[in-house]
Amino acid sequence: MPVGYDAHRWSTFHGERTLVVAARTVTSTVRVLETLPALVRNDTRVTVVFAFDPTSAFNDGVLDLLHAAGCRVVPWEQLGHIAPDLILSASENIDVPEGDCPVLVLPHGVGFQKRVPDSRSPHERLSGVVPDSLLETGRAWLAISHPTQEEQLLATHPKAAGRTLLVGDPCFDELVGSRSRKKAYREALGVAEHQRLVMVSSTWRQTSLLGSHPDLLPRLLAQLPCDEYRVGAIVHPNVWSAHGAWQIRTLQAAALESGLLLMPAVHAWRPALVAADVLVGDHGSVTLYGAAAGTPLLLAAFGGDAVPGTAVHALSAVAPRLDTRGDLRRQVEDVLREHTPQRYAAVAAQAFAEPGHALSRLRTALYRLLKLPEPSSPPPAPLVLPIPDPPATPVTSWQVTTDVTGDSAAPTVTVHRIPATVTAYDTTHPDSPTCFTHLACADDERDHRLTESASVLVQRHPAPTAVGALRWIEDTLTQRPGSLLAASAVRGGTCLVGLRDSRIVEAAVTGPVLDPGLSTAVVYACLRRGLPLDDAQVTLRIGDMRDEDVVLRLRATPPTR
Repeated sequence: MPVGYDAHRWSTFHGERTLVVAARTVTSTVRVLETLPALVRNDTRVTVVFAFDPTSAFNDGVLDLLHAAGCRVVPWEQLGHIAPDLILSASENIDVPEGDCPVLVLPHGVGFQKRVPDSRSPHERLSGVVPDSLLETGRAWLAISHPTQEEQLLATHPKAAGRTLLVGDPCFDELVGSRSRKKAYREALGVAEHQRLVMVSSTWRQTSLLGSHPDLLPRLLAQLPCDEYRVGAIVHPNVWSAHGAWQIRTLQAAALESGLLLMPAVHAWRPALVAADVLVGDHGSVTLYGAAAGTPLLLAAFGGDAVPGTAVHALSAVAPRLDTRGDLRRQVEDVLREHTPQRYAAVAAQAFAEPGHALSRLRTALYRLLKLPEPSSPPPAPLVLPIPDPPATPVTSWQVTTDVTGDSAAPTVTVHRIPATVTAYDTTHPDSPTCFTHLACADDERDHRLTESASVLVQRHPAPTAVGALRWIEDTLTQRPGSLLAASAVRGGTCLVGLRDSRIVEAAVTGPVLDPGLSTAVVYACLRRGLPLDDAQVTLRIGDMRDEDVVLRLRATPPTR
């Protein structure tokens, strides 16, 4: 609606009730934006006004979020001139103006499971609970997802008696209802069918996963070969708001250059969580959402600010812990092998009552507080989550380890690749007469030191013709005298690999088209092992995931000029 003291003069729509959404932090604002449209859609009786409460330490990004959603924002000081019929927020700490309209507070996480700094005092408080002074007015209503949360509140905040509304959790309902689209989310994130997606979730403060282990992301990327795994990160919006995107990206530069899927601060974390094969988390709500939805879990941190007796605390008693200095790949593989979908069913039952009905219950509560009959349209149902945008940058350099087994007539080359920018975190150092390690770079690698040190150079995009590929190989080996091989795919699937001695090997894969870096790794390993490069068939083993047949033959090299 138009904003200002005389906004009514300019309004086109005149509703019977005014609903004010109080936006204070990114986390709380996102929760309302994801929930409210389904509750009031097509209802001209309700006028929605967004008001920005600037008093939070985590208010950075709130206005950008509201403007991106197309919301008109009323200055907080003008609320007294609006006379709202209901104030809705997912922040319990809003500066509620004087008046008698009810205030409905949605949870922005799962229940009241964490103690956080109190912005009104030097002490800590229970997250999600409005001040006692507001409870005393009888205006506040707290939406909860499970009856045990009411019991918890009464034990610590007796003035909350009779001020709770059991509605369930719309976010959890969406996560569960979207599991059928897991494949679509994975494809959108660039996760191949044969890859496993390890999603890392961190809440905020020093006891969080990133607060406790800021180098865990690059170490995971160093120990999980990039042809077999993808690694993503969901970072609490308070971290983005408090430190800024520049600081986060600078601190995680090596991980980002290694292909980390760093999810944007809002919305996209939900489909990413559905897409995950393994979740590495802490005591934040995202960890509980993922485990309750059936995702295998490893706890990498669990802070003392988690509240005993809550569902997330119960989760900590049954979830396996990640030894952050141990063999990360082995632990990921172990939890995948040992997990059962119902492993955390009891924890989910403690956190989410009557899943699937939260939006319907919430709409009923909302209209009761607005003192309007509920719309005659069918109750809203959980929507399937939208497809996310890919948040990763491509990897441009790799440390490649090849292990050759079998005889010369039927060799097998096992290839493990990790991004070169995280090799310092790699704790495995294979050493044997059949195992070789080399540095490979794509032609768009920006660090010239890596390019100059690379044994193998690969053109990222296929050449239109074989002549174009051969010309690129010749130019590259001339410009980089320290490189042993240069390779380019040719449109259609073949990969041409040029050797320093001017031989050209054509590597053809009998299965799906591969990254040319994998075919080139086979040629490199055969060259180092002294195996035939002409009329040879080699089994390429990509870690423990799959085998492909690669046929090698020497190719006559026509002039490229």
